[in-house]
Amino acid sequence: MKIVDDSEKMKQPYDDDENYVSKSALKRESTAAQELGKQLLGLSKGQLERIPLDENLLDALALAKRIKDNTDSYRRQIQYIGRLMRDADLDAIKAALDKVLNRANLVTAQAQITEKLRDKLLAEGDEAIQQLLDEQPHLDRQKLRQLVRQAKKELEKAPESKSARDLFQYLRQEIE
Repeated sequence: MKIVDDSEKMKQPYDDDENYVSKSALKRESTAAQELGKQLLGLSKGQLERIPLDENLLDALALAKRIKDNTDSYRRQIQYIGRLMRDADLDAIKAALDKVLNRANLVTAQAQITEKLRDKLLAEGDEAIQQLLDEQPHLDRQKLRQLVRQAKKELEKAPESKSARDLFQYLRQEIE
């Protein structure tokens, strides 16, 4: 007669299977795929084109954008997107998404820096222009002084200035 210890009685049939994945883990993966799909829904068509997605997934995302939020059909479509994403390379999609979102953040940050530079030029005048020209010798001194002078005149009369926008555009084009 063979003696069986208690630990062998308690073993489940899947304890020896290295490829076993619990239902909870599958559900977490599915939810993560759906959340990634929701993030993709927030992107524009141009941004989606820069992410490696198959045609079925792109079609499902386009359809979900047309469906109103908080409806059962929208929820089912999100679940369908999650199901399609299980077959996709999630790591590549996440990397491309991060790249797209960081690029948008970078553009915003550069615009804010340019706005601060424009404001400094308008506030300080010739000193700031000279300082900028020392850092960026390729800029046109005459054009900078003309835009700053014109923007100051316009800002005295109204809160917005076409010349201030032109100065911003000039700085953005030449410095970036």
